[in-house]
Amino acid sequence: MPHSIRQRTNPNSPYIRKNGPKWRSQQNRSEAVNPTNAYEYGLSFPTGYTAFKALLTARIVSAIWSHISDCDETFNYWEPGHYMMYGKGFQTWEYSPKFALRSYTYLLFQLVPAFIYNVLMRPDKLFIFYFQRCLLAVSCSACEVYFYKSVCREFGIHVGRLTLIFQLFSAGMYVASSAFLPSSFSMYMTMLSIGAWYHRKYELAVFLTALSSFLSWPFAALIGVPIAIDMLYLRKDFMKFAKWCIISVCIILLPMVRIDSLYFGRLVAAPWNIVIYNVFTSHGPDLYGVEPWYFYLLNGFLNFNFIYISAMVTPAALWAVSKLVSVNARNPACLPYSLSILPLYLWLIVFTLQPHKEERFLFPVYPLVCLCGGLTVDAVQKLYFRLFVRSGQHYLHHTSHLVFPTVFITSLLGVTRILALYKGYHAPMDTYMELSKMTAEGNLPTLNYFNICVGKEWYRFPSSFFLPDDRWSLLFVKSEFRGELPKYFAQVDGTSVIPDHMNDMNKEEPTRYANLTSCHFLVDLDVSTSSEFEPNYSQQVDKWVLVKSIPFLDNQRTSKWLRSFYIPYIWEKNVVWGSYNLLQARKMRVQPSKY
Repeated sequence: MPHSIRQRTNPNSPYIRKNGPKWRSQQNRSEAVNPTNAYEYGLSFPTGYTAFKALLTARIVSAIWSHISDCDETFNYWEPGHYMMYGKGFQTWEYSPKFALRSYTYLLFQLVPAFIYNVLMRPDKLFIFYFQRCLLAVSCSACEVYFYKSVCREFGIHVGRLTLIFQLFSAGMYVASSAFLPSSFSMYMTMLSIGAWYHRKYELAVFLTALSSFLSWPFAALIGVPIAIDMLYLRKDFMKFAKWCIISVCIILLPMVRIDSLYFGRLVAAPWNIVIYNVFTSHGPDLYGVEPWYFYLLNGFLNFNFIYISAMVTPAALWAVSKLVSVNARNPACLPYSLSILPLYLWLIVFTLQPHKEERFLFPVYPLVCLCGGLTVDAVQKLYFRLFVRSGQHYLHHTSHLVFPTVFITSLLGVTRILALYKGYHAPMDTYMELSKMTAEGNLPTLNYFNICVGKEWYRFPSSFFLPDDRWSLLFVKSEFRGELPKYFAQVDGTSVIPDHMNDMNKEEPTRYANLTSCHFLVDLDVSTSSEFEPNYSQQVDKWVLVKSIPFLDNQRTSKWLRSFYIPYIWEKNVVWGSYNLLQARKMRVQPSKY
């Protein structure tokens, strides 16, 4: 249960007050409450165990409910993982030994528990998928608890409580927490490395930053820049920094290069290849689309609503407090605000300037958005106390009427966004689950193999873990999409053989397409439109039988703001729906599988 912490007796603690057991002046009443004096004011906050239970509940909900919102997660992580476990899966050009932008070490690191579970229990593949997701949920929850306790230590329990609540109910954390993506792993490492930094555990902070940068995403090193500034320029601790950089290279990077080189069949340093492609090529990732400068503002509001706006003005809010509110100087043991929250703004500046933008690129700093949102709310409370109250007890006792509506509104918006995502876009997961149900119930034709095809819906395929067994193969039929689609790994030495018909320019490869007559089943979205290469298959009743149909939100015909947040009754009445359909061919043609 939430409790009030007892006074610490360690004289070296940064939370021991220097001016005696009682508040000496009115100036001190506007100072933030730290864990050491929280009990004095009857303030309660969740213990680490309570926080973990709450967070774990929210993250398990994400693991079970959340759909895969990025095809990169499917084809660059779930599919190679499926290949490593079952010998069959899709390969993208990033996994070609010719380019080698992705790391098999990262997959192994993440999937070891799933390998063990599969060997011991031999469960259905769908169980493996959700088992792995739940493991990610547990890992994220543990990292969030450490971050929460670190925020309480550095900024006080009130900011810590706000940060925890914002993380619990934000749609951004819901989406990122159970995603099998390097950016999600970097988010976990951000919470641990920044948390270690706030605890002044510099060795651990450097190592975890290196783990995030080498193992998952090299650009995550940007988050470690303020830690380096603190160590090199403020503390002059050159030897410790250099020592732990070398240790990190030896423990993480060198084994990683060795493992990846064995898989690719040649010397490979995947983090370096990613940097080369994204920074030093003429096109970089811009081939995959560019977005306007305000993309992250809109996306941030969808995922964090007013918390994100608050986080954008945190530096201004803290400056206003320093000028208008008379408080004692911040304890020297604490980091300067300008340094402790710098990782968020450094990240936002760099990634906003990049033309190619994606939602997952902000995953690593999502917890820092919640932290800065909490700091802004705390600053507004102090300003309100200074301008309108001026005297009385601690500022928190006079500003609760500001906090409760803020927490309620932001939490409600977060939950309504999560419900909108589930109700509007979960249909692909449910549709592919139907295949396992049909297999278990024996409602399938007597064939040795089954081809399930996708056209325009290729990017919503949730992964081969949703195909019941090795008799099933996914085939692509031509659609209006003109980019490069993945292809199956070679059955022999698939990770080290350079595949043919593969490029790094996102150019269409016609060899990817199968003939429609090879399809036993087809998954398609019916929104009552059609084109030459995207006919309305659901209306071709002479060729296809409807097996399963699930409502799916039609983005094109639904108002942007209406579809963004779930409002009961209004949402159901005004949202325009399409049908996500599983179709079965009327004539099962027995032809050789392309796999």
